[in-house]
Amino acid sequence: MLGRVPLIPMGFRLRMKQLLVSFSVVAFLCCAARAQNPPPDSATGALPVNSQPGATQTLSPEVALFQKIEDSWSDAVNRRDQYGLELVLSPLFVDVSASGDVTTRNQQVALVLSSEDKALYLTQRVITVRMLGDIAVANGTYALHHKIGPAEVDEKGIFTQVFERVHNGWLCINSQRTVLRQDAGSKQRKQETSESPFHIPFLSKGDKGPQ
Repeated sequence: MLGRVPLIPMGFRLRMKQLLVSFSVVAFLCCAARAQNPPPDSATGALPVNSQPGATQTLSPEVALFQKIEDSWSDAVNRRDQYGLELVLSPLFVDVSASGDVTTRNQQVALVLSSEDKALYLTQRVITVRMLGDIAVANGTYALHHKIGPAEVDEKGIFTQVFERVHNGWLCINSQRTVLRQDAGSKQRKQETSESPFHIPFLSKGDKGPQ
């Protein structure tokens, strides 16, 4: 009796195998998770830069989408591309420029194609986008390099543009631009400084001193 090895029931051995397999799977998953998520820095306790949530995504999907549209718009203007403009501007498009001029899509296309301004260059950057069903409102900044008479100027400002969803795409139906006041003020101050370096505050050029 002492020399015999006790028999282990078949059901018990199957359970043991199942437990060993389950333990191996759990251990493998833990190792894989640890490899994908490195431990915090021992000095600062912070996660590495690459593993921080949102570290690789700086723009929301909506802002990224409309930035592509704005890039296509700017590129069409810069390349004098009529077809490119018609792809982003709705037939109902109305534009209000920074100077207050109101134009339609056809007029915008005609102005771009007929312009002899070789210095014309537009860039637009989307800051926020509000989604209202099939309507989207984009706000951002723009920079327009162009000529006024013989001089080349840089116009910087902000825009508000309204887009309408059309056939799974977006077309701009309204655009309004406003020049930044600080740019106009700084330009005026620069001119005053160059013309009258000893300008006395609160005394305009039209004021006369005692006779």
